[in-house]
Amino acid sequence: MPERQPDRLNTPGRQRSWLPRVKFSEDAFGAFAEAFARFMGTARFLIWMSVFVAGWIILNSFFPELLNDAFPFMLLTLILSIQASYAAPLILLAQNRQEARDRVTAENDRRVAAQSRADMDFLAREIASLRMRINDMPTRDFIRSELRDLLEELNRGDEDDDGNDKAGRR
Repeated sequence: MPERQPDRLNTPGRQRSWLPRVKFSEDAFGAFAEAFARFMGTARFLIWMSVFVAGWIILNSFFPELLNDAFPFMLLTLILSIQASYAAPLILLAQNRQEARDRVTAENDRRVAAQSRADMDFLAREIASLRMRINDMPTRDFIRSELRDLLEELNRGDEDDDGNDKAGRR
């Protein structure tokens, strides 16, 4: 383990050593925050919280001697405040983690879209070059007309060869 250098007075941001350094696995704590936020966003949580608050109100209203609370709803307010003070940062942490995942997903989607666009551009150029080459190729009608012309020429040559050659001799 490297030896810790003593803090220098001219070094900004030196660490205070009187606070204990607590380290948590950010992934484990983040996973806990996401599970907590996911649970708090369910109907089950809302129903149980409503049952708890309604039970507390009923106990304080009809059986105040059970809770022995001098100020009937102050402890309920304190409990709900503590729950809210822990819930808000955990929900924000879960949202930050989700935003980071969304950013990575969006970047990946942009990269895939750019690659797809490049592939489509390449294929469009290839199709255009094939069309240009096909235009230089003879069409079926052109080949048929050339073959008809050759056939007619051969037929004319056969008529001349029936009895006379081109010089007119037999």
